[in-house]
Amino acid sequence: MVGGAAARGIRLLVRTRVALLASALGVAALLPGPSAITAWAQPKRAPAGEVPAGGPIAAIRVTGNLRIESTTVRSYMLVQPGSPFDPGRIDASLKTLYATGLFSDVRITRDGDTLVVAVKENPTISRIAFEGNRKINDQDLRAAIQLKQRGVFTPALVQSDRQRILDMYAARGRYSAKVVPKIIRLTQNRVDVVFEIQEGPITLVSRIIFVGNHAFGEGRLREVVDSREQAWYRFLSSSDEYDPERLKYDSELLRRFYLRNGYADFTVTNAVAELTPDRSSFFLTYTVSEGKRYRVSKVVVVNTLRHVDKKLLDNTVDIAAGDWYDGDAVERNVQALTTAVQNRGIGFVQVKPTITRDPKTATLALTFTVGESPRVYVERIDITGNTRTMDKVIRREMRLAEGDAYNETLVRRSKQVLDDLGYFNSVNITQSPGSAADKALLNTAVAEKATGELTIGGGYSTDVGALLNVGLHEKNFIGTGIDAGINAVIAQLESQVSLSVTNPYLFDRNIVGGADIFYVNSNLQYVSEYFERRYGLTLRTGFAYSDHLRQALNYSLVDREVYNVQSTASPYIQAEAGYTLISQVGQTLTLDYRDSTLDPHKGWVTRLGTDVAGGDESFIRAKLDGAYYVPLGSVLGNRDWVLALTAGVGYLWDLSGSTSIVDRFFLGGDNLRGFLDGGAGPHANPPEGATYYADSLGGQFIWTQSSELRFPLPLSPDLGLTGRTFVDIGANSIVPPVYLSNGQKAPLVDIAAPRISTGVGVTWHSPFGLINLDLGIPIVHYLHDQLEVFRVGFGTRF
Repeated sequence: MVGGAAARGIRLLVRTRVALLASALGVAALLPGPSAITAWAQPKRAPAGEVPAGGPIAAIRVTGNLRIESTTVRSYMLVQPGSPFDPGRIDASLKTLYATGLFSDVRITRDGDTLVVAVKENPTISRIAFEGNRKINDQDLRAAIQLKQRGVFTPALVQSDRQRILDMYAARGRYSAKVVPKIIRLTQNRVDVVFEIQEGPITLVSRIIFVGNHAFGEGRLREVVDSREQAWYRFLSSSDEYDPERLKYDSELLRRFYLRNGYADFTVTNAVAELTPDRSSFFLTYTVSEGKRYRVSKVVVVNTLRHVDKKLLDNTVDIAAGDWYDGDAVERNVQALTTAVQNRGIGFVQVKPTITRDPKTATLALTFTVGESPRVYVERIDITGNTRTMDKVIRREMRLAEGDAYNETLVRRSKQVLDDLGYFNSVNITQSPGSAADKALLNTAVAEKATGELTIGGGYSTDVGALLNVGLHEKNFIGTGIDAGINAVIAQLESQVSLSVTNPYLFDRNIVGGADIFYVNSNLQYVSEYFERRYGLTLRTGFAYSDHLRQALNYSLVDREVYNVQSTASPYIQAEAGYTLISQVGQTLTLDYRDSTLDPHKGWVTRLGTDVAGGDESFIRAKLDGAYYVPLGSVLGNRDWVLALTAGVGYLWDLSGSTSIVDRFFLGGDNLRGFLDGGAGPHANPPEGATYYADSLGGQFIWTQSSELRFPLPLSPDLGLTGRTFVDIGANSIVPPVYLSNGQKAPLVDIAAPRISTGVGVTWHSPFGLINLDLGIPIVHYLHDQLEVFRVGFGTRF
């Protein structure tokens, strides 16, 4: 048993140490007075040994309680009237009362046969406030902490909430944030809790270090990982901000990179992020084990399926003996074999790749075993995380339906299609067991992202000069998948306003439906001496026959005017002045086998477009385009090396005796760099002494071909810059004749021979879209062709 003086000494020592601990943790209590600040001490506890044992408890008296009922206090006691004075159970009761969090001090003493429980209640919280927070609003902070207004205050909760706030800032990349809780004591045992916050700057990655790498230098590996070292030009990117999830992703990117380059034994043994002592930045260290680089010694396809020709499977595999091992190629061949078998009506197929290494010779043998997979059907498709997008918008993009045979290839395709929608930050499709062994559940988890865009910007394009662009675009209108937008461009040489709406699933069918209302006013004085104005309505529809074949149909009613024709214009332009109204039906049939529609690296695409017009002008116009992409990444070690071969041919059949210049094909600009837009092809030929210019007239026939090598620049990939070198070829000819008052045909230059140009260019994948800079040198050109060595353009080339 501890004496009273000794017990008081122990309690004083405990209070002092707790006060120092609280002060170190940053908890301060502001007491009434101009500068009365003291540490808020932890609750004090009277030793249970002060209660002598012996005899039964006649009564339990509770003192000091103001808000809490005495019966409530007694209910927490492990002893009741009639129980013996047991120091062990009384001490356990003391701990139970403290564990409730309701009291800052509890003392249990004995007064004769009465057990006296003296409590001091924890304060209630009158107000919770946050000061200094700008990056996280009060509402989000309040939702994260455990302390609540009119709730009970405890120092433990304050410290827990302080850490929660620090964790919130750390999740936003601000590891140097500081949070100091201040406790302001009020009357009636109440307190105000104020969290003083210093948010600090975002904690960036200052160094990325690789240990154990020999085959590739640090500079090359830094390009592979998604994390980036801090740099001034990354103000539009978050790649230099530390993210624990990105660290894991980087390890996977490194693994894929090494497997793609033949290192089948590669592992990331450790990935560590170290915070600098001043908490201002992180050092990322990746420790790797490369292993040997393997070549493929042989490739074998083992077929266990009936009615499937093994020769067909052998021809499907594109890996050969002597190739460096490529993990991506193995996966690609697994999918190719699976698709080849499924295309022959076998729904349940499984392709298992087996690798047999020979470390002595640094070779490995690949075996693809093609067999029947277990018969599993999709029982249910569950969709979660779509807080805005309707279920049907996601479900209609799934390449499997409930009741279908489970197909891993179609699951991957479904994920790709959902990613391509651009509605979600992430899409994850997982399989889980169903109600029976042959049934599976597909769990589709998505994370929504903002799909609305407000565009206010300016720039310069060679086609239209300086421009101002204002637009409002929503590609997932109220979660329905409808794409709607209004856009206006005001430029030196062209102004336009357009309103468009597109429903990708009209009537909930796989039919695209849309409409456009537009107004375009163009100043074409720089190539021909006239202005052109167009306004009208276009109705659109389309249908995807498969993932690769689709067709679009459209109807347009357009009023066109060629006006402000200069007095110095040629007779060909003078004859164009006035209004024409056309009613036009068009279609485009597209066959697309590219790996990406926005940034293709391999595959091909071809389009056939036809237009039939009536009204003031009658004609049939047809255009066939194609592109083929040859990936050079496996040869040159970087997937950004691509050879793009494009070609096109078009013809316009005149059904009314004369075609308007508005409807003809023009050569130059994007389809023939090095020449002004419309600057190559037929031109009026002013006779000697004439006052008019060599106006560009366009032609009824056109063909183009471009060979372009795209390559990475020796700069940080974060800048979004890629280079190219190109050779463009094209020709434009056939103009309906115009006759002078003397009955003679007005002179013109209509040379059907091809024009040729070559040059280099740079594409910038900027936050504002694609910006193209091209330096084109005309190699072959003819009389009156208008040249343009330097070109600035927006968007992408076909």
